[in-house]
Amino acid sequence: MTHLTALMEMTAAEWRQALELTEAEIPDVVIVEGSWWREQRTQWRLSALADVRELKFPDIFWGRWRDKTVVYCCAYGAARTVEIIHLFGILGAKLAVQIGTCGGLQPHLNPGDIVLPRVALCREGVAHIYGAIDSVAGADEWIDRAAQQLAARGHQTVTGTHLTWATLFGQTGKMIETWHRAGYLAVDMETATTFAVADYFGLPAVSMLVVWDDLTRNRSFLDPLSDDELAALNRANKSVFEVALDLAAHL
Repeated sequence: MTHLTALMEMTAAEWRQALELTEAEIPDVVIVEGSWWREQRTQWRLSALADVRELKFPDIFWGRWRDKTVVYCCAYGAARTVEIIHLFGILGAKLAVQIGTCGGLQPHLNPGDIVLPRVALCREGVAHIYGAIDSVAGADEWIDRAAQQLAARGHQTVTGTHLTWATLFGQTGKMIETWHRAGYLAVDMETATTFAVADYFGLPAVSMLVVWDDLTRNRSFLDPLSDDELAALNRANKSVFEVALDLAAHL
């Protein structure tokens, strides 16, 4: 039989050629955002960058911010997130940043608060492929720096243990109660994947997740927010991307 190879075994040079990136264009920071609202989020985020272009693979955008190079992708769920962090991890990006929203699992969290996981439990089905069996940690130095910058913008932040789950719809009330009692701060669908794949390639990673669903009060994204809650949510969503860019200045 012919010797078989697969995408996991492709080299950095092969991926760079496929993406049509030069060595000088390898991004300093790769930012992934988990959201249903791909078009809206992409327009928002790319408006802050210069010299933007879509790479050869769809919905992956390269641009400049000050003297840094940035890749942004709205990547919903672990299956898409792994592709982005793998690509730019193997290419040699210097920092991975996960942004998006999450469901709060503790009653002291409110819409617009920002969770910065120090440890993410891997229940999304991807992280174990990259060596993270049960949990995976983010980069404390970058978590602390991000928390400081968010606090300076007036945001309520919290760090601790977080859960990454496989699907938004496959969650039950019993699960949520178990997660709450275990002390997990929040739940999302991407952070453990970002942390695990980044760690596999020796890339520091940080996640900044805006609380939207208020799961301990039976409030999901289907339920309306008050005007103040909506304003806090929108302001936090704006700030996490701004801080992601500001972190690049420290590279």
